[in-house]
Amino acid sequence: MSKKTKVMNVIQYIILIILTVVSIFPFFWMVIAATNKSVDVTRGTLLPGTYLAENLRHLMESDLQYMTAFKNSLIIAVVTTTLAMVVSSAAGYAFEVYKSKVRDRVFSIVLLSMMVPFAALMVPLFRLFSKFNKIPGLSRIGLNSSGAVIIVAVATAFLIFFFRQNTKTFPKELIEASRIDGLGEFGIFTRIFMPTMKSTYAAAIVVTFMTSWNNYLWPLIALQSEQKRTLPLIISAMGSSYTPDYGMMMTAVVLATLPTALIFFLKQKQFVAGMTGSVKG
Repeated sequence: MSKKTKVMNVIQYIILIILTVVSIFPFFWMVIAATNKSVDVTRGTLLPGTYLAENLRHLMESDLQYMTAFKNSLIIAVVTTTLAMVVSSAAGYAFEVYKSKVRDRVFSIVLLSMMVPFAALMVPLFRLFSKFNKIPGLSRIGLNSSGAVIIVAVATAFLIFFFRQNTKTFPKELIEASRIDGLGEFGIFTRIFMPTMKSTYAAAIVVTFMTSWNNYLWPLIALQSEQKRTLPLIISAMGSSYTPDYGMMMTAVVLATLPTALIFFLKQKQFVAGMTGSVKG
C-alpha cells in the first residue's frame, strides 16, 4: 500500500468519525438530559444524572396524557403502514406489470403530485374532511379522527414509485410460469410477488412507519381534541410552554424514539437490501 493511499484512508476515517459523532451526539445528549433536572439541562451538563425516574413520574402524572398520545400514535402508524403496504405495492405492481399508454400517463401524474408541497394541500384537505363529518358513515374519517390522518398517508406517490421501481427487478418469468400453472393474477401477487419482494416491503415498512410516527403538520390540523393527539403534538406542546421542564421533555422524546429505533434495527439488513434494489431498478 502506497503512502498516498494510506493518507487517503486516514482522511476518510477521520471524516467518517466526525460524521458519526455529529449524527450520534444529539441522541446521546437527549438520553443524558432525560436523567437530569431541567436546571442541569439548561446548564449544558453532559454527565448522566439520577433524575430519570423522577422525570418519568412527572411525565406520567402530568395532564398531557402522554400514554394516550403514545397509543394514538402507535395505532395510526401500524394501521397506516399495513394499509400502505397493500395499496401502494398493488399500485406499483400494476403500473409495471400491466403497462399501457394510459397507465403510464396516470403514473406520470402521480409523480407530478410529489412536486406539490403538502402545505399547499392542507386547506383543500381540511375542507374535504370537514364535510365528511356531516355525511353519515364517513364521520370516522372526518376531522378529529384517526381515520383522517391514516387515509391521507395510505397511498403516497413515493411508495407507489418505490414499489414500481423494485418491480422492475422482479423476474417476469415467474409471472408467466405462474399463469401457465393456472394461478390467477391475485394469487400471483399475493403468493409469488409479495414473498419474493420481502426486502422491498421491509424497506417500505421502515420508511412508512417512521414517517407516520413522526407526522406533525397534518395531525396538528386534523386532530382537534386532547384525547386524539399524537406524540409529536404532545412534545411540541411541552416545548411551547412558558417554563418547559427540559428533563421531562427529553424523557418524552427518548420514549417516543424507541419504537422507530426498534423497527429500524430489526429491519436494517432488509432495509438496505430493499433500497439498493430500488436503485438498481
